[in-house]
Amino acid sequence: MAAKYTIPHEVAYYECDVNGTMTLSSMVAVAIRVSEEQSEQLGRGTEFVHQFGLTWIITNYQLFIERLPKVGEKIQIMTQAKEYNKYFCYRTFWILTEKGEELVRIETIFVLMNMETRKMSSVPEEITTPYESEKTKKIKRFPKIEKIENGQQLPFRVRFYDIDGNQHVNNAVYFNWVLDVLGYDFLTHHVPKYMHIRFDKEVEYGNEIESHFEVISETFKTRHEIKIGDQTYCEANIEWQEKD
Repeated sequence: MAAKYTIPHEVAYYECDVNGTMTLSSMVAVAIRVSEEQSEQLGRGTEFVHQFGLTWIITNYQLFIERLPKVGEKIQIMTQAKEYNKYFCYRTFWILTEKGEELVRIETIFVLMNMETRKMSSVPEEITTPYESEKTKKIKRFPKIEKIENGQQLPFRVRFYDIDGNQHVNNAVYFNWVLDVLGYDFLTHHVPKYMHIRFDKEVEYGNEIESHFEVISETFKTRHEIKIGDQTYCEANIEWQEKD
């Protein structure tokens, strides 16, 4: 069975929104840090992967949310690199209470990208072996993302601090672009219970993006697209519930 790795974390005020709950972008950022710590501990950190001319990127997230962590709450973040095949690696994260109750489960698809060509690479066994992940021939499919039919949009400019060490926009930034367009009133009266977000292309420094969105009021769903011109760079569907 694939090795699990867990660290404790106290939710800081700067990781939360005006509702006093942890933002999705903060949760993702902390979760990814945990996977990086596990990789370093196993001798498969960034420097090791770069020896192959490769770097990790994430193509999909699914978030299943029972409850969002609260400011000041002590939580545990656990991760497990469960499976991999020739091109895709499947890693799960759990955000747990101090007592081990599940608050959020995050399912992800990682791929390796060639740093020079910026194209996807096959997964070398030398990288995956210490994780004890199960090798499979199956390709895991996340649910199909519903397209926007009658949406609105707001523009955003890619800033210097949106860019990470891979020279593209950090994944956590997309969560802010996707959510911010919904507005103060919606976001203070609704909480997400499920999200699927997929990254199709890299957004680079200096780009101006448009965050398109559509609210399906009768089903408490929102649909999202990050676009530059006619090209789609990111898509997402979110299911919401009214805040207590």
